Amino acid sequence: MYDDKISEMIAHFIGLFETETDEARMRQKFLDGRSTPDKDPALQTEETQDRDFDSRLALQDYAPGVNYHAPYYDWNYLGYRPAGDFNDALDRLHAGHALGLSAPRMHHPGVGPFPQEQELVIHGGPGSIIAHTAQVNLLQDDDYLNMTDGVNIPRDTTFVTARMMEFYDKAEGYVPFSGFTRTDEYAKLQDIAKDVHDYVDNARENDIASLNTGAEVDFVLAAQQINGVYINGTLSAEAPDVNDFMPERGIAKPAEEPEKSDVSLESDSAHINSVDIAASANIVANITTLTNTGVMAPVMAVMGDYHQIDAITQAFVYSDRDEIDSALTTSENHSATAAYNIATFERGAYEYSTNPSAVDEHGDLVFPTAWRVSVVDGDVCFVNWLEQYQFISDNDTMTITTTGSEVSVLTGGNAAINLFSFLGMSTQFDLIIVGGNLLDMSIISQIAVLYDNDWVRAAADLGGTNGAVVQSGNNLIWNQASIHNIGSNDRFEAMPDHIGKAVDAINERDPNLPDGFATDPTFAGYAGLNVLYITGNLFDVNIIKQVSILGDSDDVTQAISKVLENNHDATVTIDTGSNAIVNIAQIVDYDSFGSTTYLAGNLYSDAILIQGGIIEHDTSQPTPVGSGLANEVIAFLHDDNPAVDDTDGVINAGHDLSWSSAHPVDVMQSVVA
Repeated sequence: MYDDKISEMIAHFIGLFETETDEARMRQKFLDGRSTPDKDPALQTEETQDRDFDSRLALQDYAPGVNYHAPYYDWNYLGYRPAGDFNDALDRLHAGHALGLSAPRMHHPGVGPFPQEQELVIHGGPGSIIAHTAQVNLLQDDDYLNMTDGVNIPRDTTFVTARMMEFYDKAEGYVPFSGFTRTDEYAKLQDIAKDVHDYVDNARENDIASLNTGAEVDFVLAAQQINGVYINGTLSAEAPDVNDFMPERGIAKPAEEPEKSDVSLESDSAHINSVDIAASANIVANITTLTNTGVMAPVMAVMGDYHQIDAITQAFVYSDRDEIDSALTTSENHSATAAYNIATFERGAYEYSTNPSAVDEHGDLVFPTAWRVSVVDGDVCFVNWLEQYQFISDNDTMTITTTGSEVSVLTGGNAAINLFSFLGMSTQFDLIIVGGNLLDMSIISQIAVLYDNDWVRAAADLGGTNGAVVQSGNNLIWNQASIHNIGSNDRFEAMPDHIGKAVDAINERDPNLPDGFATDPTFAGYAGLNVLYITGNLFDVNIIKQVSILGDSDDVTQAISKVLENNHDATVTIDTGSNAIVNIAQIVDYDSFGSTTYLAGNLYSDAILIQGGIIEHDTSQPTPVGSGLANEVIAFLHDDNPAVDDTDGVINAGHDLSWSSAHPVDVMQSVVA
């Protein structure tokens, strides 16, 4: 009855009435003892009601209960279903279409068409990934060792630093793209791309094959695309392995695990009178691996221009001019410094297979009739910018002599290493539409500098002591760069009309997939499409810069021992070489996960390889210093008092390790034993 409904309404809201009553009581208590504020004369004193007031709302009785009406099919199901069910849902939608339903206007199969057309649901797309990385190593290991009681005369090695900086300036002439400043702004990246394009275009038009420097290695190759392996300007069948060229480091080699034995091992060899000196055997390495997939899709459509750039520039400069006293013997294993610039350009295709289950009842491949759309407003950028720097100083000054026993002195054997590995992955789509331009750029710049001028002297009279066996070469300089693109260059096709209609449908929020997709063989086997639309530009940029500089200028003097019996049958070996400077960089860039890229604008492709190698024969001579190192070296490498420490001591001054640190890691800069 009507009265029962009124009673139910009062009972339902009785709590609200009690709350209002309590608030009124509190307000009255709060106003006790206070005068009421004057009313605003602008307000009407009495509420007036328009006599002609009429409401179209009809007062109805309160009817408790909830009547649920099922809505239309909701596309936003990924929030509570695993992403793998997307294709299953599209299969069900396609089955409903086969029963005569209108695909974009349907409930779940079997329910019937929508009462009215629904708006296209837009989902958010993936964001940008930007990584700027810098790794720097500064290592000073300038040791001083005197095994005699003679006068300690330190050596001025500032000329080594000056020569290395001169060598670096010469090397920069072969790496014209190493001076770019890190950025992630599209306008500045476009400026970089234009500079590279102009450089490559000029080299192509003028048939530039070298920079005409007269250097030992001077090679330039500019083209739309480059394939193959080039070693010091020569095409090779395959790239060598750096492990096959690493120098033997002698006593500087890290100790290996001893082999297990069930019996005690004892040495019964005769007494050994020997001195083994390793003043070098340093390793300087920059190693980088960068793999970038960006957003993954077998089909991409670019409404603007497509510009792809691949560039590798490499240079080495070294001086290995040694002065060995005629009383000493050169090791039979001695070899000259080996320097290599190795560049590899590769391009392959990613084999993408359609879903074999997307077939109709006759076993024929189906075509898409529905879609799920994600939109990113603006630009999307994938920028990986890496810079690695090494500056190593290992200039040792030693005076050695025999002691009548076995002595090993290690003042080198340093290892400075920068390691970087990056794997970038994003969301997978069936179709990516870029509303603007696409920039795909990969650049690698490598510089290696070595100064290894050594002086090995002998006293005027060795007193019957055998002259030392000297090994002052066997250095390795290794620049190796590789750019591997996934996506063949013949995948580009003209833009079909249904891609443009798809963009219009997305902008108008039209849920209907354009009819052209149902006849496009590229999408055969898809029941529906997962589409990403980027309204702006897409740029995929990978830039690597590696610089390794090593100064290893050693000055070793062999002196006679005052204890005569220590001079007989003594074996002295001196190694002032065996250094390794290694720059290795690899870029694996996935341009496409399929065989089709639709392009509405122009296609630009630039590739360039520059390799340079300079062998210097510097004739600088070391000079002694009076009170300490030169001011510029102190300011650059050390902040402590440069006075020479003449306190006796024993130290292993080698095997220093610098791992992306920017300070001198050798505590004892000067040692006298």
